[in-house]
Amino acid sequence: MLDDPLVLDDNGSPAINDAGAGSRPSYRPVHAVQRALTLLCALNTRGVSSIDALYRSTGLPKPTIVRLMETLIAEGYVTKDKKQGGYLVTSLVQSLSCGFHADPLVVQAGRPWASALTRRLQWPISIALLDESDVVIRFSTVSDSPVSPAHATINMRLSLLDRAMGLSYLAFCPEGEREILLHILETSRAKDLAAAGGRRSIEDRLQLIRQDGYSTRGKRVEPLSSGTVAVPIMDDGRVLATMGMGYFRSAVTEERIAQHYVPIMQESAAHIVEQVRLLRRGDGSRQVA
Repeated sequence: MLDDPLVLDDNGSPAINDAGAGSRPSYRPVHAVQRALTLLCALNTRGVSSIDALYRSTGLPKPTIVRLMETLIAEGYVTKDKKQGGYLVTSLVQSLSCGFHADPLVVQAGRPWASALTRRLQWPISIALLDESDVVIRFSTVSDSPVSPAHATINMRLSLLDRAMGLSYLAFCPEGEREILLHILETSRAKDLAAAGGRRSIEDRLQLIRQDGYSTRGKRVEPLSSGTVAVPIMDDGRVLATMGMGYFRSAVTEERIAQHYVPIMQESAAHIVEQVRLLRRGDGSRQVA
């Protein structure tokens, strides 16, 4: 269990007190923009909308609705269908969302848990996803940790062969996937694989990692003064991501890692998977992140 009890929100995620953060805009909202967005939202709820229907659903004055409809028509986002007697959105509205790239569900679900771990353990927590033959850190609490060994880690690529978060992925992913990744490493990272002791050595190490339930960064991997311990975030036998904690070797013993930090991280990983499942069902949309 965590050192202190977690305060959870209505969705079962750690509550984050961000009152006041970004709550006041720099300038007063532009009402015309607000009204245009309100109309677009209303139009999107039905196939065809009349001025009367838009007036009833938005409460905006009818002359304002007419002017805004003409503007949206001129910009190509709305069209007027005379046969059906109303207005409807065009396919151009899809372009408004094409630049949006949401965090993978596991990152979205893991953000509050990673932040909660750093508040309680002080050490930085990162979440990494597989990207070709590496894992890439997609979320990190380095900036929130008072004792972080690193200054910045977002988008850092980590090897599957000698980095804790990469080894954790390679050790716990399904056997078929692991075979493919090892074949890729044999063909594209032959020197790195040889430096790690060859395939047989790596497979032996992966077996030990599976037995222990966690992985650590090799002691010969820079920076030598710090280390990383990582656990998989798994759902139905598949590794969604890996979660790692950075620390200074002079401050944390291997025994402390195994007996104290690893169980805490594994518990949080299980909670993250629960939140991922809620988000998949649409039950976690109010998660505080």
